[in-house]
Amino acid sequence: MTKDNIKLWRDMSHKGDHMRTKIFNVAILVIALIGFSANSLSAQTITDAEMVERAEMERQVRKEILSLPYYGVFDAIGYEIKGDTVLLNGYVVRPYTKKEAAEAVLDIEGVSRVENSIEVLPPSPSDDRIRVRIYREIANKGNLYRYLLGANPSIRIVVKNGRVILEGIVTYESDITLATTAASQTFGVFNVENNLKLERREGEEVS
Repeated sequence: MTKDNIKLWRDMSHKGDHMRTKIFNVAILVIALIGFSANSLSAQTITDAEMVERAEMERQVRKEILSLPYYGVFDAIGYEIKGDTVLLNGYVVRPYTKKEAAEAVLDIEGVSRVENSIEVLPPSPSDDRIRVRIYREIANKGNLYRYLLGANPSIRIVVKNGRVILEGIVTYESDITLATTAASQTFGVFNVENNLKLERREGEEVS
């Protein structure tokens, strides 16, 4: 074999090694990308499943709260879900409504713990009279009476020591103003905290 042939053979051998290295690197990259895509898809599937499970749990919690026998317009219970724990908050007039709320939520599938921070409002004849007055004022203000109808009124009236909290959802911004004005003008009311929110319409994003 001549020197030229030996040199040619070595050059071809080096080029072959270089090509095999490139092919190997590309193969490793493809395998890595496939693995990453599979893991991402798996993670997305888990996330979607968790979202569905959470939405169902929220629906069940809301249903149980609204189904409480003595949960009325002068009570307002809120909740927050953290994993398998449900945090209850808000205000109720009767002590057993607080107890029944926790028991009902704890019976929901997937809930293993309930933190009950619902406040039982102190008995007060003065506050009772204010509740009735505010109810009448709101019911007689424009078309606000529709928010007080049914087993699940859209406006809830919380009264504690002459201080008022309005909770719930209304359709129009003007209704928030009307309800706040009605409560503020009620005899015996010292302060009004307005937590009313506008109803989210189809196509609107949650802020």
